[in-house]
Amino acid sequence: MRRTLHRGLLAAVLLASLAAAGGPAAAQTPPGPAEAAGYGGLHAAAWQGDAARIARLLAAGAEPNPRDGNGRTPLHVAAFARQRDAIRALAKGGAGLGALDHDRYDALTIAAVADDEATLALLLQLGASARLVTSRYDGSALIAAAHLGHDGVVRQLIAAGAPLDHVNNLHWTALIEAIVLGDGGPRHVATLEALLDAGADTQLADRQGRTPLVLARSRGYEPMVRLLLQAGAAP
Repeated sequence: MRRTLHRGLLAAVLLASLAAAGGPAAAQTPPGPAEAAGYGGLHAAAWQGDAARIARLLAAGAEPNPRDGNGRTPLHVAAFARQRDAIRALAKGGAGLGALDHDRYDALTIAAVADDEATLALLLQLGASARLVTSRYDGSALIAAAHLGHDGVVRQLIAAGAPLDHVNNLHWTALIEAIVLGDGGPRHVATLEALLDAGADTQLADRQGRTPLVLARSRGYEPMVRLLLQAGAAP
């Protein structure tokens, strides 16, 4: 009994700290102003969106995947800066679309967290995978987007084959994160609906054995409760 209570208390503390910090997706570290000002070469060109300079540097033999102090490649930097012409030029020159920075984020997950549907669509078109395990939470772009209620991003990732029922190291799926880290508002409801329409498993539970339906009910998220019941979640 004491051990069970201890685990429950730890889970509550973890959930509160994640919510206060913005959740797992907040672990992303974009370049700060001083860091960006100190960039040179491909990193500077990527940040500034200078596709012509990127092409010249790569044609002259520049390595396409150099790393900055946080392990970001120029592609990561271009994704943070929403520089889509730079992304095209880097991809054409051999940049690794699945490269992970020190926080274990790829460009696709960066775009997903930013709710940047245009950059996400471009990266998918160029061949980036929606199936990568990313972040220190062993999550995915889909889980990060679901947590934030980025419903359009979620639909794109589902269409690109993102694993619906991946379980991260917090023992949460995208469906669970849309509930426990969401606000129950329209975009999180739309996110939940997209996941359910795609066939996400409604019975996968968290570490305490709580299903998405139990979690939605405990938070008073009635629109989510209705959607889960309509999808066949066990009452």
